[in-house]
This record gives sequence, C-alpha cells and structure tokens, in this order.
Amino acid sequence: MRVLGGAVAITIITQAAAPAADAAGFAIKQQSAAAQGNAFAGATAGAESPSYMFFNPAALGRFDRSSVHLEASGIATSLRLRNAEGTTGLGTPIGGVSRKGDVADDAVLPSFYAVAVPHDDFRLGLGINVPFGLGTEYPGGWVGRYHTVESSFTSINVNPVIAYKATDWLTVAGGLQLQWSEAELVNAVDFGTIGTIAGVPGAAPTEQDGRATVKGEGWGFGYNLGVHAELRPGTRLGLAYRSAIDTTLEGDARFRLDEAGIGAAMRGSTGAFTNVDAETDVDLPPLASFGIHQAIGERFAVMAEAQWTGWSTFSDLVIEFDNVAQPDSVTRFDWDDAWFFAVGGTWRPTDRLTLRVGGAFDETPTSNGDRTPRIPDADRWWLAAGLGWQVHDSLSLDLAYSYIYFDEAEVRLGASDPGNALRGDLSADYQNQIHIVSLAINWRF
Repeated sequence: MRVLGGAVAITIITQAAAPAADAAGFAIKQQSAAAQGNAFAGATAGAESPSYMFFNPAALGRFDRSSVHLEASGIATSLRLRNAEGTTGLGTPIGGVSRKGDVADDAVLPSFYAVAVPHDDFRLGLGINVPFGLGTEYPGGWVGRYHTVESSFTSINVNPVIAYKATDWLTVAGGLQLQWSEAELVNAVDFGTIGTIAGVPGAAPTEQDGRATVKGEGWGFGYNLGVHAELRPGTRLGLAYRSAIDTTLEGDARFRLDEAGIGAAMRGSTGAFTNVDAETDVDLPPLASFGIHQAIGERFAVMAEAQWTGWSTFSDLVIEFDNVAQPDSVTRFDWDDAWFFAVGGTWRPTDRLTLRVGGAFDETPTSNGDRTPRIPDADRWWLAAGLGWQVHDSLSLDLAYSYIYFDEAEVRLGASDPGNALRGDLSADYQNQIHIVSLAINWRF
C-alpha cells in the first residue's frame, strides 16, 4: 500500500496549481523568462535580469541599480497514457481505464526577485520561486490505481543572497535556501487481494477497492554559492552550486474502506488501516552548473550551459505510519544523477529590442524498471525563443516560449519489486510534451 499526493494550492505572489515538472525528474527549471528564451544556455554566466540570481547568485555583481522583477509562467503539460496493463500479486488481471489523453496538471507559476545596491562592492538579493513540483491525476478506476490515482508535490523557496565584487571583473556570492514543501499522494487499496491473502470470507481481488491518502508538509534548509567572472570584455563565465535540501514532511494518513466490509474486517482483526499521523523524508538534490556567455561584436552573443543534478539522493521513498500494525510504505525510485546541456544565441537588432533562441537536452534520472506512473519522466529536448523590450530606461519586459518533447516513457513495474506486493504488476507507455509561455517585468530605480 503506497500513498502521498493529490492537488495542492500554493501562493507566492498569486495562487497557482501544483504543476507537472518542466525539467527532468520533478524540478522546475522555468525561473526566468529571459533565460528561457535561450533554453537556459549561459544562465549561470548571464545577467540579463535579476532572475538570473536563481542560476547564479554572483550574477548580482553586474547590476548597478536596485530593481524589482516579477514574472509568471504558464506551463501546459501533456502526459498521454497508453497501453496500460496490470495484474495483482496473485496474478489476477486488473481491469479499468488503459488510455487517457492527459494525466498532468497545468499551472501558472509566479516568481519574484529583488536587487539592492547598498555599496559599490556589495549587492543584496532576494528570490522567491517554486524550484520543485509535480501534479498528476488519473481516473479512479484506471489499471494502475493501486500505484497512484493522484500525486502532488510543491516547494516554495525563499533565497536571500549577498554578492561581493572582489574586482571589476570578479564577483563571488552566497545565500540561504529556506524551503517549504507540501505533498499529497492518493491511491486505491486492493482490499480484495489483501483479504484473499488473509483468508477473509467473500474477498475478491480487484473487486473491493478502498482508498488511501497521505498529506504532509515541512521546512528544509540549504545554501547556494556562485562565482561570476568577465575574463575580458564580452567573455563571461559562471559557476554555481545549490545544496541538497533534506525535508521531513509530517502529516496524516486517511483510509476509506471498501463497501463490502473486507477492509473493516482487516482493521478489526489487525488494527491496520486506521487514520493516523504519518511522515516521510524527501531528499531534494544538489545542483552544480557552469555557463559561458560570449559576445560577438556589439549586437550578437552566443552561450552554452552544463548542469549536473544529483538525483541519486532520491532513492527509496519510505512513509512511516504512527501505527505499529501498519507497515511502512516503500516506493523504490533508485534515480541516477543527470545532466542538462544547452546552447543559444542572442541578437540585438536595436538598442531596445533583444531576440533570443536556444535548444537543450535534459537527461532523465529514471529508467524503465524504476519509473513510476507518479512521475513518468523521460529524456527531454527543448526548443525555445524569446524577446526582450527595453520600454524605457527604468522598465523592461521579457517574453519567452518553449516547446519540450519527450522520448517515449515506459513504465515496467513488477509485483516482486520492493513495496509492490499489494500494488501488482504495471506496464504502461507515455507520450509527453510541454508548452511554456513566460512574461516578466523588471523595474529599475
């Protein structure tokens, strides 16, 4: 029995639904409309707006005026389920919905950044954004309902930073990450199979379903560091690191029993399936990135980015129940570390207009044997374009669009896998894509 997800509302500046992630795993890379226009190529070396502090806090060294930056990103995710088949641990075929046009939640995500210049050599910054999130919802009677019905995870990160201009060409910076996370997972419970194994009269596998829901929330803390250097006019390099954040989510588990009374019989005889407190640890990964931004004359620039994400921190997800009769729920992820690579270019046809383009490859941390329907991820390919408009000296706007195409994602889970004895086998295919539109406004004063 496995649980922890659903739908959750979050608020940074305005309210937004929990999204399916736009980057590999369940990370959300979309934190800057300007950087998005280049598919985040050179984001660690860039400084086109205060939003670049998310990728490298040392980017603040390039700002000589205080500013406030607001933006919103519309993320339309399509995760199309195909060819779902399953059997219980006893070998009983699991009937139900095997195809669904889209199981992902769309979202509008806001973010906020501010820069202050209290001294020639120091910069202060603040970023508030959503660095991790996912949201999927399946029909209650689909084939894989014992693995998941709904999943939601959202983190809100508050990141104060300080940057020091050591020289005219070198800035170093560091900051704190104060991160709040909330999750809710929902899945069906096959009381028919559980009762059959326990010898409860009248139990019939897949015919007497209940439901389990676990909710939890908690705070985690970390840090980020960065170096930004302009080795010569027009040649910028950036190096940045965001630490792992370990978060304990504390909440409760709720069980809805089947109408046939099989779950009630199990509760009465064993004490399991009672509503109790629950908790789990979520280890969010560290990130290290390197970027380069090279000007070509006064109107053109090219850039590139490499980012490593330590997803191997995300191994087994264990939910502990405050009930000795209720075994821990274990889901194996066993993810690998993953890489993101991007290249891009920028052209400024006039002093007020900037045009951007970029492409990227985003490696998935998961594989067929460990991929779950909660996060049916696969390798991703990005195409992006954007523009910047300097309305006047104090006001600028950025607009960007990205199309993300996934390789086919296959779920191949076995009842013999850790934690799946009562969930059964599951085979399913996914065809996924994402569209992102972002708009940002920056005011300098």
